[in-house]
Amino acid sequence: MPRFDDITQPHITSFEHDYKRLQVTARIVFDGIEFVGRLWFHEESWDDAGVPDRGALTGTSRDEVIARAKALNIEQVAARYRRAMAEKRQFKGLRRATEDVLSKIRYLNQVSVSMRAGLLDLDGAAQEIDLTEKQLHELVDRLRAYAGTVSES
Repeated sequence: MPRFDDITQPHITSFEHDYKRLQVTARIVFDGIEFVGRLWFHEESWDDAGVPDRGALTGTSRDEVIARAKALNIEQVAARYRRAMAEKRQFKGLRRATEDVLSKIRYLNQVSVSMRAGLLDLDGAAQEIDLTEKQLHELVDRLRAYAGTVSES
């Protein structure tokens, strides 16, 4: 039986769009019931993983998902690319602030667990917990400024 974390991302096709050469891969995961694939688009010159399409391609095997992805014609692939670009994350400041909050929460939990396990002294850990809690409140207070604000970086 496939594992949840067994992820593949085979190449599907390449195509030209608005004078750009785009590579298309399908990120395929097993969700416990079926294999689910999403197309990912990236320019050959991009350093990042690209932009995912929100539409899913499903199948009973990886090969079936790959076959469905490869059965799409260039017009369908281009339409999925346009949809992916239209839905690309716009609220990057809010995303970054949210990740900062989650990071502080994880750190708070790590300090608390270490303290309870006797790995940190109680006074030092208590001070670190208080400081982290204060930083969390400051981060949450700033979230309002990011909400609904479109940013490029």
